[in-house]
Amino acid sequence: MRLDKFLGACGLGTRKQIKEFIKNGMVSIDGEIAKKPEISIDPAVNSILFSGESLTDDYKEFRYYLLYKPQGVVSATRDNHDTTVLDLIDTGFDKNLAPVGRLDKDAEGLLIITNDGKLSHRLLSPKKHVEKEYEVHTKKPVSENDIKRLEEGVDIGDEEPTLPARAFVKDEILHLIIHEGRFHQVKRMLEAVDNEVVFLKRIRMGNLCLDPSLEPGEYRELTDEELDLLK
Repeated sequence: MRLDKFLGACGLGTRKQIKEFIKNGMVSIDGEIAKKPEISIDPAVNSILFSGESLTDDYKEFRYYLLYKPQGVVSATRDNHDTTVLDLIDTGFDKNLAPVGRLDKDAEGLLIITNDGKLSHRLLSPKKHVEKEYEVHTKKPVSENDIKRLEEGVDIGDEEPTLPARAFVKDEILHLIIHEGRFHQVKRMLEAVDNEVVFLKRIRMGNLCLDPSLEPGEYRELTDEELDLLK
C-alpha cells in the first residue's frame, strides 16, 4: 500500500499534514528516511517509524472493538451536540472507524465499532438474518398474547409488518430477538402491543454477546475467537 495511505490509517493526520511529515524527514522505512508519500510499502515486512516510534508493531488493516454503549451517547461518527460512540474510542488507530448499526440514544448495550466495511455490511444486511437480542424492560407486564403477536410480526406503521421474531420472558424481563434494524423498531413493536419500553439493552449480535466485565462506556478489541463468531 502507499506510504501516505498507511500513515493516514494510523491516524497521523490529513493528507496535507502527512506530506509535510514526510517532507520534514519524520518518517523512515527500514532505517532510511522516506522521500515520497506515494512509495509502496508492506506493513507486514517493512519497519516504519514516525519520529522514532514504530508504527508497524501494532498496525492492523482492520480494527474491531466491542463497546458497551452507555445511555446518552449517540451511535454516530460525529455530532455537533451530543457525545458519539467514537468519542469513547481512543486507540491511536481510529481512522475510518464507524459503529455497526445503531442503538438509540437512550438505549445501552453491545455495539461493534470497526473500519471493516464489508463485515459491517454483512452484519447489517437483512438477507443475512443476523440476530440481535435485547433485554426490554416494559411499562406493563407482557402477556402470552403479546409474545405471540411479537413473534408473528406487528404493524409498526411501515409499509410491511415486522418480520417474525423470537420473544420470551426471563426473570420478569422481556427478551426480544430480531434480525431487522428499522428505526426505533423495538420501541415501536412494543407500542404495537399497547405497551411501552422504559429501558432497552442489547446483549447479543449474531453469536457475539456483551462482555459482562465491561462497564457502560468501556470497550476492548475483539478476540480472534469472537471475530470468528461474527464472520
